[in-house]
Amino acid sequence: MNDQHLTFRKDGFTVTTDPSLFQTGAIHDFLSQSAWAPGIDEETVRLSVQNSLCFALLNDSEQIGFARLVTDYATFGYLCDVYILDEYQKTGLGRWLMECCHAHPLMARLRRIMLVTDSAPWLYQKLGYSPVNRPDFVWQINRPDMYLKKDPK
Repeated sequence: MNDQHLTFRKDGFTVTTDPSLFQTGAIHDFLSQSAWAPGIDEETVRLSVQNSLCFALLNDSEQIGFARLVTDYATFGYLCDVYILDEYQKTGLGRWLMECCHAHPLMARLRRIMLVTDSAPWLYQKLGYSPVNRPDFVWQINRPDMYLKKDPK
């Protein structure tokens, strides 16, 4: 694993892999209200960020976007939790965030990079992703209500 952090700058915005600049509270606020992780707790977000290669999108010091690559740092990466706050969408920042992710040297060595999304397919196609449409090719165990369950106390 490379401990060197990358930083990209454009028009007053910053994308960085430096965890000291990640705002876990802001990431949690977004993800806990998202369609894919409703109700996720802050500790789970903290652990997921800590154990992944992450990219924070900042406007000055405010975190306005995020992307997380779950990876073995050798052959495989799963890109997830990609978001841009609503007020910054349709500005090109989503594409730039993805371009910064792909500019990371690790991405060039991975044999397979996957993502699961039902939004912005045009963006991911422009970046080289293709849909997996072969029957019975991608399998999953999916627990969409995982974080909404109450503790049985």
